[in-house]
Amino acid sequence: MAPELTTPELWVDEHGAYLYNYALAQVHDSQSAEDLVQETFLAALQSRQAFEGRSPIRTWLTGILKHKIIDHLRKKYRELPESTVTLPYEKEGLFRTEGDMRDHWRAEVGPQDWVINPADELERKEFWKILEGCTDRLPPRLRIVFTLREISELETEEICKDLEVTATNLWVMLHRARMQVRRCLELHLNA
Repeated sequence: MAPELTTPELWVDEHGAYLYNYALAQVHDSQSAEDLVQETFLAALQSRQAFEGRSPIRTWLTGILKHKIIDHLRKKYRELPESTVTLPYEKEGLFRTEGDMRDHWRAEVGPQDWVINPADELERKEFWKILEGCTDRLPPRLRIVFTLREISELETEEICKDLEVTATNLWVMLHRARMQVRRCLELHLNA
């Protein structure tokens, strides 16, 4: 057994802050993040005999936490009522509808060119703060599907199965979430 596993009382000191920040970035609720980290430590303690030591202990704990977060988001999603709110960018006239150009942006209302290089911005902490603020503004159901797909990187089929939605419904929700996040990023990054 790896030495780190023989002293689980050190896990909180060595990995607690990292795991908490990881959870908080995905669930955007400090109490839920704390609960998820506690559940992670408990699950790790109960299954530490199964840890084979092929990865660092932090990686193993983060993997457990990731599954706890996904379960938390799935449960939260199921508890939310469906929203029929039309978002401002869903107004008529944004997309072409004639011929083969269906679902393509009309040039005059399409997304603006990025003034910044997104690859460079990924390295900056300000970008992550802005992205977090933009995802916080999403309606709850959209925030959950966006987080599962874009941040947790779950496959579409798995999300559809877990949230009991059709692929078409998921695509629509992801489209709405991505559009709203993009608009928010454009406003805040180009300011």
